[in-house]
Order: sequence, then C-alpha cells, then structure tokens
Amino acid sequence: MKTILAKLWRALSMPRGIQLLLMRVFQDQFLIGVTGIIFNESNEVLLFKHTYRQTAWSLPGGYIKSKEHPFEALEREILEESGLVVSAEEQLKIRTDRETSRLDVTVVGQHIGGEFKKSPEVTEFGFFSFENLPFISKRQLLLIEYALHNKTPQVVT
Repeated sequence: MKTILAKLWRALSMPRGIQLLLMRVFQDQFLIGVTGIIFNESNEVLLFKHTYRQTAWSLPGGYIKSKEHPFEALEREILEESGLVVSAEEQLKIRTDRETSRLDVTVVGQHIGGEFKKSPEVTEFGFFSFENLPFISKRQLLLIEYALHNKTPQVVT
C-alpha cells in the first residue's frame, strides 16, 4: 500500500507547500530535513532568496527522501533549486523543531561550481561574509556563527 501511495504522490507533482501540508496532516511522525552552511573559497556563506519563507534570505536546504543520506539530500536540493554544485562534508548539528514536527540535520560543505538558475523556490543567491549577512532568522545566524567557529581548517596542497 505504501509503495502505491508513494508512486501516486510522485505522479501528482503538487506544489511543495501543498505537499508539506498533506504530509503534516497524515503523518504522525517527524519530517527529516537538512540545512546547509556552504562556504566558498573566501569563507563566505551561501544564502538563497526563497519565495516561500517569512524572511527572504536563508540557508539552503530541504527534506530528505527515503533511503537518502543527509549529505546527498543537501547536494540534491541545492542543485535542484539553484543549479549550484556543492560538496557536503561534515554534520554540524541536529535540531528538533516540535512546532513543525521536523528533525533537521545541519551540514557544512563547500561550493564547487555550477551556474545559478532561478527556480520556483529560489529567485536569487549570494555569498556573504558574516559581517555582511542580510536579515536572516536568529536561529540560522547562530548556526552560521557556530559553523565558523567550529569549522575544520582546509588543508591546501
């Protein structure tokens, strides 16, 4: 039965907001998401201007699919939403949001390349130094600060 429902779900191709609403109505479990703190070679953080968030700018991320590793999910979500290619490298934190029934894995990684393309979810992107971040949620600001202070130094050869 679950396999038939999963196939039907994919075939319907509903907007993400409706999908999330339906998942929350019919699921009594947590959804599992992933949030990325992606740095470029200048140690700036990747932010997206999302079409569906209360604060316009935020860290990239999304939901993890069945049998998908959080690192794979983050790389896939960023590629799908923006065309950018990243490498997820290190798990930073796990956070539970009881209000939205979401378990969120925060992952740190590096920007590799790709060419930005707008999507229904992301209209702009930017790399920002910590001192020049646009307005973002306090929770995400604290995650970025934590990542900067606990980042494993990259060895350049």
